[in-house]
Amino acid sequence: MNKQEKEEIIEKVSTLLKEIPSSMDIVRTGGNRDRRFRYLATHMVEKAIEKDALIVSENRQGIAILFKTSKKDDNIWKDLWSQLKLVVNVTGVRNAMNILKTQKYIKDQRPQEGEYLYCWFWGILKEYRGAETQVGREMKDEFFRRAHETGLELYAETRGRTNAIVYQRVGFDLFHKWDHPSGDTMYFLKYNPNNPRNKKS
Repeated sequence: MNKQEKEEIIEKVSTLLKEIPSSMDIVRTGGNRDRRFRYLATHMVEKAIEKDALIVSENRQGIAILFKTSKKDDNIWKDLWSQLKLVVNVTGVRNAMNILKTQKYIKDQRPQEGEYLYCWFWGILKEYRGAETQVGREMKDEFFRRAHETGLELYAETRGRTNAIVYQRVGFDLFHKWDHPSGDTMYFLKYNPNNPRNKKS
C-alpha cells in the first residue's frame, strides 16, 4: 500500500468514526474535533497495517479491522506510549478513566483463554451500505473466510439495534446485551465457524 492509498483510507475511517457512538464517546468535544478524529483514524489504520488486520473492499468504500488476538495480547506496557498519546490527542484525561472502565467490561465478555478473531471496526461509506449490498456481502464473506480458515470464533459488538439485527441475519449469534453507561444497549455477537449450520459445504 502506497502513502496516497493509506491517506485515503485514513480519511474514510475518520469520516466513518464520526457516525459511530463509541468513537463519539471517545473523542472529546471542543476545539478542533476533526483533528482528533483524524488522529484516532491514523492510530487505528497504522495498528491494523502493523497487525495485518486491515480489510478494504474492492471498490475501497468498505473498511474493516479484524484482529487475530487473545487475552494475552492485552499488555498495558506494550501499548502504553500510544495510549498516552491517545489520551493527549483524542480523549482527554477525564474521559480516559470512563473509557478504561467501559473497555474492561467489553473485553471481559470475550474469551479469556485461547485465540479468537475480533472485529474492531467495520464501516461502509453511506451510499454503499447494507449487508446485502455488494460491498457488505464481499466484506462479510472475507470475515467468514478468515474464521473458517483459522477455525477461530469471530467476535463483534455494536450499539446499533439495526446493526445487531444485520449481524444476526448474516450468521452471528447474539450472546449478551448490556445497558451501556451512555444509556444505549450494547449488543455482543459472535460467529462460530464450527457450528454445524455455519459449516461450508
